[in-house]
Amino acid sequence: MKLLWILTFFGVLAAGELLALENPNPAALKSADPYQWLEEVTGEKALAWARERNAESGRELAASPEFQKMEADILEVLDSRDRIPAISKRGSYFYNFWKDAEHPRGIWRRTTLEEYRKAQPKWELILDLDALAKAEKENWVWSGVEILKAGGYRHCLISLSRGGADATVVREFDLQTRSFVTGGFQLPEAKGGINWIDKDSVYVSTDFGPGTMTTSGYPRLVKLWKRGTPLSGASLIYEAKNEDMSVAGYFDDTEGFERHFIRRELAFYNNELFLRRKDGSLQKVDKPNDAEASVFREWLLVQPRTPWTVGGVTHPAGSLLAARFDDFMSGKRQFSVLFAPTANASLASHSWTRGHLLLNVMEDVKNRLLVLTPGAGDWTRQPLPGSPAFATASIRGVDPDESDDYFMTVSGYLAPESLYYGKVGSAPEKLKETPSFFDAARLEVSQHFSASKDGTRIPYFQISPKGMKLDGSNPTLLYGYGGFEISMTPAYSGGIGRVWLSRGGVYVVANIRGGGEYGPKWHQAALKQNRLRAYEDFAAVAADLVARKVTSPKRLGTQGGSNGGLLMGNMITLYPQMFGAVVCQVPLLDMQRYSHLLAGASWMAEYGDPDKPEEWAFIRNFSPYHNLQKGKTYPPVLFTTSTRDDRVHPGHARKMMARMRDMGLDVRYYENIEGGHGGAANNRQRAHMSALAYTFLWQKLKQP
Repeated sequence: MKLLWILTFFGVLAAGELLALENPNPAALKSADPYQWLEEVTGEKALAWARERNAESGRELAASPEFQKMEADILEVLDSRDRIPAISKRGSYFYNFWKDAEHPRGIWRRTTLEEYRKAQPKWELILDLDALAKAEKENWVWSGVEILKAGGYRHCLISLSRGGADATVVREFDLQTRSFVTGGFQLPEAKGGINWIDKDSVYVSTDFGPGTMTTSGYPRLVKLWKRGTPLSGASLIYEAKNEDMSVAGYFDDTEGFERHFIRRELAFYNNELFLRRKDGSLQKVDKPNDAEASVFREWLLVQPRTPWTVGGVTHPAGSLLAARFDDFMSGKRQFSVLFAPTANASLASHSWTRGHLLLNVMEDVKNRLLVLTPGAGDWTRQPLPGSPAFATASIRGVDPDESDDYFMTVSGYLAPESLYYGKVGSAPEKLKETPSFFDAARLEVSQHFSASKDGTRIPYFQISPKGMKLDGSNPTLLYGYGGFEISMTPAYSGGIGRVWLSRGGVYVVANIRGGGEYGPKWHQAALKQNRLRAYEDFAAVAADLVARKVTSPKRLGTQGGSNGGLLMGNMITLYPQMFGAVVCQVPLLDMQRYSHLLAGASWMAEYGDPDKPEEWAFIRNFSPYHNLQKGKTYPPVLFTTSTRDDRVHPGHARKMMARMRDMGLDVRYYENIEGGHGGAANNRQRAHMSALAYTFLWQKLKQP
């Protein structure tokens, strides 16, 4: 499920205050900001304030029959037993983690491919998270699992989160006995990770005590930990710098190509990769830090994010290059070009099968699938059966160690998700299809382009009724993200279909700069001092919708979360006249404090460092908390966040809400006490928060 649907389913001061806040010193800011007490995440006073705001929003939004109907409609979609169970293969089994009304926290289970092909597969229950949470009196949320290949896929490491936070507890589990291993590998709650080497050893990166975490709040040490020894006795393998983002170690268990790696994250899209040799020495993979490198069997793949001159050839940003790994590490620099970007095409993803590489190319935000095969000379390529127009296709190898089988998932705004199973060289078969949750027959999808302030063409998708009158009266919801090279691609949402499209609303998704729709260049065009371009792009789409008479400002709502919440904050403060309602979810808003709050320091490559006066000079231009102005008219706003979000600090939403509320503006607020960065810990919470958002939007956008 893509970020779009995860999140959907779910200026400022007086002149004297503004001058005081020009000083980026955090201590000076603390004394100048009367709302900073709301940054105390679990402080008694702050939580009491949040609960009061929740009660106010509940009285306004949740008491209506309209809300109750929408909440029930969304929950029915989320809990539907007819959804496609997402599976991954390990050994002979296909594993799935599943939530529904009977299992709100979820169950981990497995089956065979033969069973999975059936309409009603028989599943083998491995772990019931609801039963575990009840027995241990913990609000456990599933965070993932790693199954060890050695020893017959018996041992695994399960990560559990309290309330959906990024920090997890890790516990070893025995698939044969269906129980946690007494005295096995266990990690206390922390951000970080653990990766199998063999049955008796792991790489571990976690909070080892004072001084072992980066300023971003992630581990900076990688250690090798042996079974039966205390965590404190694990041996140090690598130590990153305090100002780095994070570091991790992992083992590639591909038979015949076993290798150990250390990955150092200096910042987003800035990393170093090291091969750890048998003698313990580290050899750096000599590629640009902003290039992504991966190794599979004998092959090294490199994706540069800026032009890279290597072997006498300059390759453009967004290329995909291949070389033999051992040759590269010995000094050779001969690459094959597997993909080269064009003006309207970028590489969305790639995935290996045993003997082929599957490419997913995006052309004007539509997918094209290719199969590449290494040969004695160069690589050959051929098309793979693709996807319908205005749909998103994703493809991945089922078990690259053993076969050329692949999964292909196809989904569109009006086309429910379908799962195909194929083998390279033959046509895929449809395994599963999600049922329709709303009537799409009367709807249509179209793609449009608007011109941003600097003339750049910005694509956007529109889902609307067939034959819709272009009279400016249509309630329209505009969604966007625009950051971290994340693309907003078409995907099916039964919830949006039921509570927005089926009620006559128009839904629009903007592919603004900062995302990855056209590769690294699209992302880099809106970094740091150029951040305003993303907001200009979004405003241009809004203006185009009005110019085309799809809607009008009083009928136009907008929604976004996380970095998209920052986008919403800037729509509120920079373009308030363009919108009739704004839903701002798990947002960044105080861009002078963001790098001092939770994981914020890790995002400075995206936004800049507010503690540097020369960078604060441009950051303040897109800091919504500092761009509110007394006496100015702003659209109605709903802020939502989560107490348990340990990625984007809930203080952003709290403080913005408090300031706007004290200014007498039309604002409301809801904070889920658990839920992590996704905003909700289970389907019921997600349905509740989504219904609050859509109730608010309908109330405001349908007003005369």
